Amino acid sequence: MGGDAFVYLARIKTTPRELWRALTEPQFTERYWGLSFDTDWAPGSPMTWAERGGSIADPGQRVLEADPPRRLAYTWHTFTPEWAERARVGEDALAAIAAEPRSQVAFDLEPGAGTVRLKVTHDGFEPGSRVRGMVVEGWPELVSSLKTLLETGEPLPG
Repeated sequence: MGGDAFVYLARIKTTPRELWRALTEPQFTERYWGLSFDTDWAPGSPMTWAERGGSIADPGQRVLEADPPRRLAYTWHTFTPEWAERARVGEDALAAIAAEPRSQVAFDLEPGAGTVRLKVTHDGFEPGSRVRGMVVEGWPELVSSLKTLLETGEPLPG
């Protein structure tokens, strides 16, 4: 983990198996994240990201680790013009983030007394990374919606 890693911790009232499912299965990810992954979750396998009516497939998008229900890690998606249009990211911002090295995210699940401690580590950033700035804002919102979904049955409103 590099010095510019972003780490976010949450306790979620669920089981490790349910949290794993929520991180990997489309019927969950689509509800709190608005996307799904097409992959078999085997280390080294490719991942296609599907969101907002489009998909992102790139050879660099790979599963890095999968140890259910303890640890999941994968490379972050490729920033394409189609993604930028769907995400409302301007051309200048797209050029800047597309020029950065690919980052990666890891989810560590640790069972506790009636809860699971989720540690999200997103790293691989260069100093001053614009992508890091985006994930610093994104992960807390996303994990909050995931937590709410698992604890109440409904994600946070869009």
